[in-house]
Amino acid sequence: MKLTEFNPGSGCGCKLGPEALQGILGASGIRADDFWPLLWVGHEHSDDAAVIDLGDGRGLVQTVDFFTPIVDEPYDFGRIAATNALSDVYAMGGRPISALALLAWPIERLPAALAGRVIEGARDVCRAAGIPLAGGHSIDIPEPLFGLSVSGLVDKAALKTNSNARAGDLLFLTKPLGLGMLATATKRATASDSDRAWALKTMLRLNDVGPKLAELPGLHSMTDVTGFGLAGHLLEVAKASGLRAELDQSAIPTYDIARLRELYGQFCLPNLTTTNYRAVQAESSPMDGFAMSVLCDPQTSGGLLLFVGPEDADAAVEILKSEGLEHACIGRMANYDKDQPRLTIVS
Repeated sequence: MKLTEFNPGSGCGCKLGPEALQGILGASGIRADDFWPLLWVGHEHSDDAAVIDLGDGRGLVQTVDFFTPIVDEPYDFGRIAATNALSDVYAMGGRPISALALLAWPIERLPAALAGRVIEGARDVCRAAGIPLAGGHSIDIPEPLFGLSVSGLVDKAALKTNSNARAGDLLFLTKPLGLGMLATATKRATASDSDRAWALKTMLRLNDVGPKLAELPGLHSMTDVTGFGLAGHLLEVAKASGLRAELDQSAIPTYDIARLRELYGQFCLPNLTTTNYRAVQAESSPMDGFAMSVLCDPQTSGGLLLFVGPEDADAAVEILKSEGLEHACIGRMANYDKDQPRLTIVS
């Protein structure tokens, strides 16, 4: 059996939608008097990871991320899942130090050796990132799942959160969009060899440029774009920072636009795309169907979204260029105005 046949959603496309997640958190027993002095960053602003004060000017960054197979090759599944999980630490400005594996496997339906290949792929990515895959936990379950729990370190001065963007910040996205549509095409066996090759290469690109960017004083916020799509993750930062965002749709990097339009015409959209759209619709200017398919496309191991003051924009661009990453400005942040959408999309 192909790994992608086990699940309705692939990769980060299997995430709970933003509205469902907020409903769960609202019913999870959060109390107004909860106060943890050592917790620098929790879940209040939908940040990529939690950060705990170590008492020496550094924070311990903790994250966990797992999902259903997005490709059929077990080794590649493990590599993608590991690259995606590490990204949360990089997006906080931190550097990973260790990882633990989370494996759910239908042992009666898929050979144990395939699960070993998944873990091998993750181990190779961790090795490339300079950290050990030090252990983990496994269960027998009808659908395969895999991911990592990652720990990292960050200097307090370099910590990047969703709530620190400023009016006037310029927006940069380091990877093109379209991964969710290509994952769906792969699942439906309509993806071309070039589609699959581009998606794999993009998903396997580590976001390890994050700590280097975080050294720029003018880089005020940073997040990675994953399951909620560009529109969803941008709105998270805008709301956490009390701002609004202006997005230049024509400047947003994507996979071959003609190919994406072709896939859109074939209704090759992840289920989470429309869920993401419903979550942002009330706070966004209107989108046509194709714009929705791109801006709300759930990304797996997507790029970093940067919020950079004009004074350090050139320095950020030079770093991105040196790493061979996307470096076009795709928009800006502005002061919140209740008479305008929180997210304004300019064609």
